[in-house]
Amino acid sequence: MTDGKDILARIRAARAGDPEAASRLLAEHPHGTIPAMARPADPAAALALFREKAQAAGATLAEVRSRQDVPDAVAEFLQRHGLPRELRVGRIDPAMPWETADLKVVVGAAEAADRTGFAEAFRGIAETGTLMLVSGPDTPTSINFLPENHVVLLRVRDIVGCYEEAWNALRADFGTSVMPRAVNWITGPSRTADIEQTLVMGAHGPKRLHILLLREGEETGG
Repeated sequence: MTDGKDILARIRAARAGDPEAASRLLAEHPHGTIPAMARPADPAAALALFREKAQAAGATLAEVRSRQDVPDAVAEFLQRHGLPRELRVGRIDPAMPWETADLKVVVGAAEAADRTGFAEAFRGIAETGTLMLVSGPDTPTSINFLPENHVVLLRVRDIVGCYEEAWNALRADFGTSVMPRAVNWITGPSRTADIEQTLVMGAHGPKRLHILLLREGEETGG
């Protein structure tokens, strides 16, 4: 029976002829084959593909023109689903006047009693309709998974075609050796069919995912 030591020994032997191969791979971040679908022709195509894939995964989407419009959009989502007008956020953004929508906003890491959490995505991946969220002092990971309803703001200009582009953006923003502690990939609401192949929503996280697409200033890039 092959154990871990045998596997590592074979890897070392295969790399013996090129001792710098591992360092080169870490420094260059080479991409594998990226399918044509993950290379949209333009920002409009990337947005359309992201919408299609996110909806297919069970997410709902709405557009907002500016950050000032976000509180009303969140209030509309809460009202539509009969939810309390309360929201857990990682930080207060002065550009979002929550008080105008008569919402109770609580700042900090999520708690078990929270019904709805609000977060901002770092990138959106058109290929699969996936949200990329990163952890930090103002972006606690608990908000992404503990509340049963998750509202996420995504700038349209932050939609990229594939995962490789998202990782490139993360390295550019944070630095190769200064990465966030956690990177979360979220595709649609939580679901499972482990028990008798019956689909259950919200088994391991939010049962609703609502994405607000921010088109402030008509920013539409990838």
